[in-house]
Amino acid sequence: MKFGIHSLLFNETFVEKDLPVLDKCKQMGFDAVEIIPFDVDNFPAAKVKQATENLGLTLNTGFGMPVEYNTISPDAATRRKGVELSKRLIDLSNEAGAVVFAGAIYCGWGYLPGRMRTEDEWKWGVESTRQAAEYAAATSDLVIGIEPLNRFESHFINVARDAARFIQDVDMPNVKIHLDTFHMIREEDDMVQAVHDAGSLLGYVHACENQRGIPGSGMVPWKSFFQALQAVGYDYCITIESFDPDMERIAKQTAIWRKLADSPEQLATEGLAFLQEVYRETYGVR
Repeated sequence: MKFGIHSLLFNETFVEKDLPVLDKCKQMGFDAVEIIPFDVDNFPAAKVKQATENLGLTLNTGFGMPVEYNTISPDAATRRKGVELSKRLIDLSNEAGAVVFAGAIYCGWGYLPGRMRTEDEWKWGVESTRQAAEYAAATSDLVIGIEPLNRFESHFINVARDAARFIQDVDMPNVKIHLDTFHMIREEDDMVQAVHDAGSLLGYVHACENQRGIPGSGMVPWKSFFQALQAVGYDYCITIESFDPDMERIAKQTAIWRKLADSPEQLATEGLAFLQEVYRETYGVR
């Protein structure tokens, strides 16, 4: 199992000046790093690839699709824009050497129309995601990760069983489920069952406490969660995702209004040590 860290814990952007954060992640003992190329025009993809290869870090990328690129919009032009942005992000992910491109990439992040999803939205989402997945499959082995989100961020896919059905409808082998314990503890009836609902479709995992604090400091049932991961044969990467409330733009987007650790570095290193220990105990690895 690889253990990763999200770069947004340390840096609000990821342009060329932010490349040194990769060295920091490696020095703290992480095997992988996740980056969101918010600024697509200035994301240093080639330099990220060179740096991660030099450091021996695995790279994953993520994104939250802006509502003006909403791939489940009733407006066909907006959906087309979303597919084109997806293709550009896939190109950047490939150029940077990413293994997984995941997150809220199948609908507009924060798009909340005030009702349950419709059959049309499901159809539009499937069609848009299939187009992006077909593009990715033609260019690389990049995995596309569909992340169920909590109800305050999306109405579209909130639980693993719906993500599994969505992926079955998309019908592309490079599309997998991206589970995030922060969202799971808010939406799933049973977190263990949710992992089993994902099963062999599970392609990526975010390890987040219920309050976004240090893993092990809150309510997530980590031991049973890891046991479920082992039962379905998941062994790729577990990434800590949290954010620093001192970064005002990110704090506003993620609704973090209090300190969750003395420093981002404390959250990262203590979280890593905790997750590695649970993994060793569960998987019998030393």
